[in-house]
Amino acid sequence: MSHQGNPDAPFAHLLRLAEEEFQSLRTSLPHPLRLSLDTIAILFEDLPGPDQLADGIEDTQLGLFEGASSSDTNSPHPPRITLWLGNHWDMCEGIETDYRNEIRTTLLHELGHFLELDESQINERGLG
Repeated sequence: MSHQGNPDAPFAHLLRLAEEEFQSLRTSLPHPLRLSLDTIAILFEDLPGPDQLADGIEDTQLGLFEGASSSDTNSPHPPRITLWLGNHWDMCEGIETDYRNEIRTTLLHELGHFLELDESQINERGLG
């Protein structure tokens, strides 16, 4: 599947870059954060689908955290982070280093939500 905005950026390529950046981020995190990240399903998708758009996801949204937070042990909904790679690629105008940096930033931002940080706390910690 190619990203709609750039036929030179097939989804498989964007996925490979995102997975590499995820692994790099994971290994660079302090042990407690790495353990937290290991409890979250990470989903990489091209673009938000019709159902997601109908649920209020913006068509340019980069990522989303859903499910149980780090202290919510009773939730039936497991934690997950979704990143929309095509939106990252478009936002970064096809510049690979910018794309990798934004993947990392979005993962950290959504991890902050899992850790129950609000937007200002995420920004204070340099995660957003």
